[in-house]
Amino acid sequence: MRIGHGYDVHKLAEGRRLILGGVEIPFEKGLLGHSDADVLIHAVMDSLIGACALGDIGKLFPDDDEKFKGADSIKLMKEVYKIIKNRGYAVVNIDSTICCQAPKLAPYINGMRENIANALKCDIDCISVKATTEEGLGFTGAGEGVSATAVCIIE
Repeated sequence: MRIGHGYDVHKLAEGRRLILGGVEIPFEKGLLGHSDADVLIHAVMDSLIGACALGDIGKLFPDDDEKFKGADSIKLMKEVYKIIKNRGYAVVNIDSTICCQAPKLAPYINGMRENIANALKCDIDCISVKATTEEGLGFTGAGEGVSATAVCIIE
């Protein structure tokens, strides 16, 4: 059994789509990044890669590589799944948290869980996604960005 932890943050910007957990969420801003900037999926991938002691997502999917420009993070996570599977591991569970002042994410949580479970070929009951605000504090509270953390167990 191995445990991994992941963290990601992206700035909110005009003219971008807001994609979290592979779900497009209607909002006036989206996350700025080289790929689709899905902070939740990036945190989950980092936890899985970390559990295998393979570095981080920047090592596997560098942000200066044009082939990853605008990349769908769910597709990247499917690649991470192949890597952990080839090393003999499967997902036991993932617990994740999104920190976001707005918009409210509750209506989209189940879709995020489904997308992650499908990409990692595990039961949805193994995937936890939570969302919280930071009570107006820090960059997420000020609506400047969104962060996400994830912890995984693989065996």
